[in-house]
Amino acid sequence: MTQALDVAGIQVSPDHYIAGKRIISPETFELFSPIDQRSLGRISEGLDEHVDAALAAADDAFPAWSCLSATERKVYLDRFAAEIGKRADEFCQLESNDAGVLLSRMRHGVVPRSMLNITYFAEHALKLQDRPIDTDQAHHIVRHDPAGIAAIITPWNAPLMLGTWKLGPALAAGNTVIIKPPEWAPLTMSLLADCADAAGLPSGVLNIVHGHGTITGARLVSDPRLARISFTGSVPTARKIAQVAGANLVPVSLELGGKSPFIVLEDADIDSAAATGALMYRNAGQVCLAGTRFLVHEQVAERFTAAMREYVERLRIGDPRDEATEIGPIIHPRQVERVSDFVDRAVENGAKVLWGGKPHSFGAQYYCPTMLAAVEQDDEIVQNEVFGPVLTLQTFANDEEAVAMANGTDYGLGGVCYGATGHATEIAKQVRTGFIWVNSFGIRDLAAPFGGIKRSGIGREGGDWSFEFFSDVKDVVVPKKPFKASFSQR
Repeated sequence: MTQALDVAGIQVSPDHYIAGKRIISPETFELFSPIDQRSLGRISEGLDEHVDAALAAADDAFPAWSCLSATERKVYLDRFAAEIGKRADEFCQLESNDAGVLLSRMRHGVVPRSMLNITYFAEHALKLQDRPIDTDQAHHIVRHDPAGIAAIITPWNAPLMLGTWKLGPALAAGNTVIIKPPEWAPLTMSLLADCADAAGLPSGVLNIVHGHGTITGARLVSDPRLARISFTGSVPTARKIAQVAGANLVPVSLELGGKSPFIVLEDADIDSAAATGALMYRNAGQVCLAGTRFLVHEQVAERFTAAMREYVERLRIGDPRDEATEIGPIIHPRQVERVSDFVDRAVENGAKVLWGGKPHSFGAQYYCPTMLAAVEQDDEIVQNEVFGPVLTLQTFANDEEAVAMANGTDYGLGGVCYGATGHATEIAKQVRTGFIWVNSFGIRDLAAPFGGIKRSGIGREGGDWSFEFFSDVKDVVVPKKPFKASFSQR
């Protein structure tokens, strides 16, 4: 094992975690903090040999882990979650330094939710054991059997929360897992391996292989030994994963980008809508489910814009480790350039900057919260995901136009609709999307389905839906009366 990295006084391994051991790679890559671009150290690069070792370890561990009952696995998983809780401050400090996530959000939101991601699904698995369906002809026993080895590829905008969101049901279902963390923010996944080790998770049940998507990720998802692939990330990468997974007939779950509408109807509570609108800049706009296309009724557009501007002007931009900060840095210089280029092209195409539209003076990877108006439905800035603190504003004259504009992109992840409750609910039903909040934002329940349509993804996560994906669903049929074979039967 190489020497641990020291990040904010926290020791974290830069190496792979395979079969319960830390494995060094002869090739490494450098990791930088988005806060101030300082080097955090060098991370092991996953080569073919490391992916093969992880697959072999997961394969070896699968028979024993899959044979445990859901109750027996729950004991391990509850201990696992408790270990996360013991190291809560370390997770907070690491992800804040590594990914630029607000320290306050880590403490009050992400770490508690990550623990719940493990314990909730461990508990939910108990409800899925041998569920009966009784018909006139037979007793049906529906089982959720472990599928095999699951590959989990996590994104850099919320590595701990989304990593555990997938890991919880995958392990609770009886699978063994290989996680490929994001190369721009891998540290909390590495610390997660230490928690699994401390909880006594059997060797090979959880494996972590660091590396770039084009190298490590590509090798992992192409292996026919996998039983499931769960990916959150970009559409281009998802297409490559789906192509190789399809060749091996491996089921995939893809949670991809968003270009979600934020609809403000003429009967909306303008102040409430404006306050919620400012939340779309959370995590520097690096949130796939945020409403980034503001569609506002022309009768209230001026009032809404003025109200939202007031809320945006109060936002504190700065070091995410400062508890008072509300917007931190963009993850990487390449992403800063992407965001800036999107805005520049939009302005050249005629867009009007209502506020922001430029880098922020706090640091190289900070960008001002931005709102662009005078945009058209087919403009690049309206159609394509920016994944930064950049929103667009369009107006509509009636409900039919609002719905058409809301549905007028290739994405369909989330949405927000503000208006009189009955009115907003009827509009929300007509928006083609995986989920939509009425007069609210960000309400999530682990029992509810989460996922998108169109280019926003394939499949659903949460509650039973997670287990439908991470399990092999089997129907054991026991006839109620003696069975007599007949060629006429189907």
